Amino acid sequence: MSGAVRGALAKARYYVREFSGEAAYDRYVAHARSHDPQAEVLTRRAFERARTDAREADPREGFRCC
Repeated sequence: MSGAVRGALAKARYYVREFSGEAAYDRYVAHARSHDPQAEVLTRRAFERARTDAREADPREGFRCC
């Protein structure tokens, strides 16, 4: 695979991960580990649940029934 194609695929992967929110967990783990390497981090499932709960509790987001 040429370098240009590989670079384009890497950029596309980056934008898809950012757009979908998948990279948020990776950023959370990196942040938690940089502040306290011994700290217990949430599992991906618990992180996503907390993230969803926080988003739904935010009054600026509006009411969501589903």
